[in-house]
Amino acid sequence: MTRSPNKLIPADFATVPGLDALDTAEVRVGPTDGDVGAVGFGVHTDGDVPAGLGFSREALEAAGFDAKPGATLLLPQADGPDLVAVGLGAASDVSPAALRDAVASFLRAAARHGRLELQIDLGDADRASALTALAEGALLARYRYTVLIGDSKHVPLASLTLGAGAGDAEADAAAVAAASVSARAAIVARDLANTPPGHLTATDMAEIAAVLGERFGFEVTSYDKAGLIELGCGGLLGVNQGSVEEPRMVVLHYKPEGDATGRLGLIGKGIMYDSGGISLKPSDPMHLLMKMDMGGAAAVLGAFTGLRDAGATSEVFGWLMCTDNMPSATAYKLGDVLTARGGTTIEVKNTDAEGRIAMSDAFALANEQDVDAIIDIATLTGAALVSLGGHVAAMLGNDDRVVELLKDSSASTDEKIWQMPLERKYRAQLDSNIADISNLGGPYGGAITAALFLDHFTGGTPWGHLDIAGTMQVEKDDSWRTQGATGFGARLLLDLATDFTA
Repeated sequence: MTRSPNKLIPADFATVPGLDALDTAEVRVGPTDGDVGAVGFGVHTDGDVPAGLGFSREALEAAGFDAKPGATLLLPQADGPDLVAVGLGAASDVSPAALRDAVASFLRAAARHGRLELQIDLGDADRASALTALAEGALLARYRYTVLIGDSKHVPLASLTLGAGAGDAEADAAAVAAASVSARAAIVARDLANTPPGHLTATDMAEIAAVLGERFGFEVTSYDKAGLIELGCGGLLGVNQGSVEEPRMVVLHYKPEGDATGRLGLIGKGIMYDSGGISLKPSDPMHLLMKMDMGGAAAVLGAFTGLRDAGATSEVFGWLMCTDNMPSATAYKLGDVLTARGGTTIEVKNTDAEGRIAMSDAFALANEQDVDAIIDIATLTGAALVSLGGHVAAMLGNDDRVVELLKDSSASTDEKIWQMPLERKYRAQLDSNIADISNLGGPYGGAITAALFLDHFTGGTPWGHLDIAGTMQVEKDDSWRTQGATGFGARLLLDLATDFTA
């Protein structure tokens, strides 16, 4: 197959850029060999200052260091590694999330060094959870998308030694290994979402998924335009009408060894670039970010890379619904009626409400697989961003148990979500005079009406919905979230899928 020289080669993508950096980064627990560029010391707002730092609390405060969470003070040394004071807050407030943030702050303060050491008191936190959080924070904070920068000054993480007191060596190693699996999920999602749309088409996404599936133990089946026509996937095909690039529905399947404890379906919105179609978006900074409108599909694919190594015991299916949404003479139009898989007819009232249409076919396919629950994830509505800002994703669902599973995984991964009401009184806003449903509600409650549209296709299967439009990216480094795509949802979905039972 002849490929454009401007596109990433899928076989290479499976090892670079993010995965290659992850494979060469070593995180371990124990004493250091001394060959490090910087040593960090966790400092609480109460209690003693670590002796190895060589500064009293008064001296640190005089230098402007208050030991609050996120605070750092770099102390260059004329002879030996730099020293970094790392704020932990009160000793009673130590938690895995706080430790993840703290190690991220340390790595940012010591950004010019590849080999690091962090001395930290875990307090009363569960040791395994704390070590996993520390390793995760380090691997995620040092991530950078530099594949298209010829002279990048970024220093990748070569090694991090965690001095965290005595523990069981085997258990400590397992905790760090779990962090690498989780970080991998987010890094794959970040790499995909950060890649420019001219370098990553729906066809590329399918080929990349195939390479990752072979490497990380899941099956991948891709459906091209002809295959989608045969399946009757009129939602995805309708959105694709305006693009010169073919659509792809990428079906992922993970099957554990032994009897499966359940069947879980994950659906990801994969709009590789969203111009808005005929309902063209304004040319503003948000338009520039629309290369990340496939962040939901990226999160699902990232989560799948960790299922085998995390020991997931359920059978998990994934549907990545991938296409551009472009304006052209052949683009779908306002007033068109599309027929989704399963026969539901959809009146198009706005072509920029395309993600929900593209995902509609996948719900029917998930129910045909008789899954016990469906989770969809999508950069779906600006209303979610307006409602909850850039740090919290909107979550809605039709089943209390699924909602609680999502909340539990959110707490474990510190990928924050907030449940919004699936207010069925708003469902009438989606009524159509000429079709079963329209793709747009009224001017208010957009995150809710978008979820209600998807709920129409669940067929009553237990379902949860994550609207990650606000959390898909950050404009500057923020704790373990690096500038650009965050990979939000990949770790959360992996955590949920690992423990899922019917």
